[in-house]
Amino acid sequence: MAKFATLTRRLAAGAALAAVLAFGAGSASAQVTLRSTDIHPDGYPTVEAVKFMGKLIEQRTNGRIKINVFHSAQLGQEKDTIEQTRFGVIDMNRINMAPFNNLIPATNVPSLPFIFRSVAHMRKVMDGLIGDSILKEFEKHDLVGLAFYDSGARSFYNSKQPINTPADMKGMKIRVQQSDMFISLVSALGANATPMNFGEVYSGLQTKLIDGAENNWPSFESTKHFEVAKFYSLTEHSLSPEVLVMSKKSFDKLSPADQAIVKAAAKESVAEMRKLWDAREKASEAKVRAGGAVINTVEKQPFIDAMKPVYEKFVKDQALKDLVAKIQAEK
Repeated sequence: MAKFATLTRRLAAGAALAAVLAFGAGSASAQVTLRSTDIHPDGYPTVEAVKFMGKLIEQRTNGRIKINVFHSAQLGQEKDTIEQTRFGVIDMNRINMAPFNNLIPATNVPSLPFIFRSVAHMRKVMDGLIGDSILKEFEKHDLVGLAFYDSGARSFYNSKQPINTPADMKGMKIRVQQSDMFISLVSALGANATPMNFGEVYSGLQTKLIDGAENNWPSFESTKHFEVAKFYSLTEHSLSPEVLVMSKKSFDKLSPADQAIVKAAAKESVAEMRKLWDAREKASEAKVRAGGAVINTVEKQPFIDAMKPVYEKFVKDQALKDLVAKIQAEK
């Protein structure tokens, strides 16, 4: 009887081991669907870039890993989705740099006005070792930085007159996003910074509650702000990129091989995003010009000179000062 009991226990243990092995094999090939969020509408370059990334990942994992992109703020506004991504409720997030400024000090640097000399300069910096070092900072906050996407060049527009010098902005009420840095930027130019939700800007311009705002070509065009603020002055004061992050909790569930696939696909999606973005910018500019907007270029140096107090406020410790110097030294 004892021998029979021993044999029974061994058979049971063997069956349990077989079940564990079978589950392990099954989980390795189980399908994973990652939830990715974006506030931009379907068809927007960042949304399409993450879809492109998803196709690459699906191909390279034989369909095991897919990405489901929730566009148009279906999962919430950017501020809300950051915490959800850190906790693993959302797996991936394409997000503006500004909401990270208080959480991750290094993100302040590429957000600084006039830190980049041109789009080409920005892309070279963010694609290289400097960009990689900033992405690494996200890991301290339960996020994995995957890649940087373009956000275009932001310039000022208003309903009163062309802006050629900072003096032309004195006393103007300029809408800014909810960002301490953008409030300081506009204030340093002598204008009155007016934080306001993006969706309220058109009516604000129309009713003269504000005189102007600042944004890139596609946003100026798609919102039809050019109908109520026809003066668009190419200050190009911000070339701050956007960032694609993944929840570290979600990332850590993947095998090292799958983690490498995700990271590689994210980097490859950058070129696709930029191709779509460049085309979108040109189309938007053409529509704005055809719509009767008055466009002027500016001599940037007086605007750059006015940014000294902004840099003093947001670049205090030596590590950030060194990062600024590295970016400025990049040819």
